[in-house]
Amino acid sequence: MGSSAGAGSGEFHVYRHLRRREYQRQDFMDAMAEKQKLDEEYQKKLEKNKMIAEEQTAKRRRKRQKLKEKKMLAKKSKLEQKKQQEESDQSQEQQTSEEEDEDTKEEEEKEEDAEDPSFVMGR
Repeated sequence: MGSSAGAGSGEFHVYRHLRRREYQRQDFMDAMAEKQKLDEEYQKKLEKNKMIAEEQTAKRRRKRQKLKEKKMLAKKSKLEQKKQQEESDQSQEQQTSEEEDEDTKEEEEKEEDAEDPSFVMGR
């Protein structure tokens, strides 16, 4: 269809409308393809950002977990040290109480000895 020989003047307008519609269709398809391309790029960018954010979060989570474990270990070691200190204090108290018992026994024996008359004192 064209305006060349054999075609009437009325056919040109039909051809022109068909050509215009075809160009609009192609423009629309090109615009849709461009939009899809941009959407895909945007989705890829979102996924990339999401992955980066998850990596950062995972890294921080590991760091927090390590700190938490360190605190727990420190707390446990403090408790163990405290228990050991208490045990050593108790054992020292027992030793000192035994020594005091021995000292009091010796003092009592000395007092008893002092009450007994001695021939050396000149009686």
